[in-house]
Amino acid sequence: MITIPYLTALTTYFSYGLLFAFGQFRDFFRKIFDWWHASNLQGYAPICLGLEDFYIRRLYLRIQDCFGRPIASAPDAWFDVVERFSNDNNKTLKRTDKISRCLNLGAYNYLGFAASDEYCTPRVIDSLNRFSASTCSARVDGGTTTVHKELEECVANFVGKPAAIVFGMGYVTNSAILPVLIGKGGLIISDSLNHNSIVNGARGSGATIRVFQHNTPPHLEKVLREQIAEGQPRTHRPWKKIIVVVEGIYSMEGELCKLPEIVAICRKYKAYVYLDEAHSIGAVGKTGRGVCELLGVDTADVDIMMGTFTKSFGSCGGYIAGSKELIQYLKYACPAHLYATSISPPAAQQIISAIRVILGEDGSSRGAQKLARIRENSNFFRSELQKMGFEVLGDNDSPVMPIMLYNPAKIPAFSRECLKQNVAVVTVAFPATPLLLARARICISASHTKEDLLKALEVISQVGDWVGIKYFPAEPKKHQQQGKDAIKLE
Repeated sequence: MITIPYLTALTTYFSYGLLFAFGQFRDFFRKIFDWWHASNLQGYAPICLGLEDFYIRRLYLRIQDCFGRPIASAPDAWFDVVERFSNDNNKTLKRTDKISRCLNLGAYNYLGFAASDEYCTPRVIDSLNRFSASTCSARVDGGTTTVHKELEECVANFVGKPAAIVFGMGYVTNSAILPVLIGKGGLIISDSLNHNSIVNGARGSGATIRVFQHNTPPHLEKVLREQIAEGQPRTHRPWKKIIVVVEGIYSMEGELCKLPEIVAICRKYKAYVYLDEAHSIGAVGKTGRGVCELLGVDTADVDIMMGTFTKSFGSCGGYIAGSKELIQYLKYACPAHLYATSISPPAAQQIISAIRVILGEDGSSRGAQKLARIRENSNFFRSELQKMGFEVLGDNDSPVMPIMLYNPAKIPAFSRECLKQNVAVVTVAFPATPLLLARARICISASHTKEDLLKALEVISQVGDWVGIKYFPAEPKKHQQQGKDAIKLE
């Protein structure tokens, strides 16, 4: 739970209030001027209406240059960012021919597979030549190749489950699977900070949804006990099915799920466990097998394991792993399997090759080295940021580390100043986070060298001083220097 300082909360509310008031003031005059110009759609309701439209026009557009920056290279440790300009106060942005070579602290390239790889890339090219870029067909028609079958077997073995099914998009994996697993008369108990794909999937299922406090097993048990006692709304009949949905690493908090405690509670109350490992599979654990391996949880105790290939494996798509009966049922019932075009064969080959490197099946130790490097890089970078006085969320070993910004004016200031010094960061604000809890989300990669990390720390420290986001006292520089020297000696 984030405890925002009183003064920070007060100034943040004041800033948003000021933006809201001026936005409403401008909209008032806009209505007056628009009254003089008759609309071509007489009698139609405005197609864009409500607070969302107001937020986009009066708040987001002011700082949209901080988002959606086009890149002109592979998302490696360093990449080329295309420069843009605006002549209308950021309402529209135009690309230039200039590029800036920037340190990449925003991509999910946890193990460095997003760039050209000596083992993966040649096999991906061979797959492209053999199968083409797309199957142009759904899996149940002509969209299942030998690569898809090999990928599903490879994923099942890697995560420790009897079977797996793969999809072409990670977001759809959650949003399309949950409505197939549960429906009316069922109960979904979801962590309060679960990803939007889980939220939309739960809403689309028709099941009753209850939320427990983020990563708080005692509150989960309380909710489970109350819901089992009350039963279904109105009828009070027993629930047909109960599924508890959690994430391995929470993407906006960088926190590890308290999986052992949650699994124990679910077993006690006979509820199914649905684990989203989008950010943890491949990135944590001794052999990259995710939070189950890291926290010592038997994968047999997790009923449905979900993950994506867009982070640690440098590809696209997602998977569901579970029992053979579950996977066979999904192949007959899931719309994402029945109607969507199957994952691109070269993308599937990239995943297979990446897993082989991680497991050392390529005949080298590069996989083990990547896993050790991302763990060292993540823990070093998090520790140094905390020593500087930043408020950093998350746990050790997590490659995701949010730096709290809070105030809306600090969002563009931090992003733009970092970019000026060739460090590309991702800033996140409402609606992706609660209104008061804007942050910069740093993603560390195994491809980052120590020199890269030291440069990033230097820039972030300078910008943090200018912007005023060091909310805690910094350690004396002598201690910080001793820590850096110790790292170099190791």
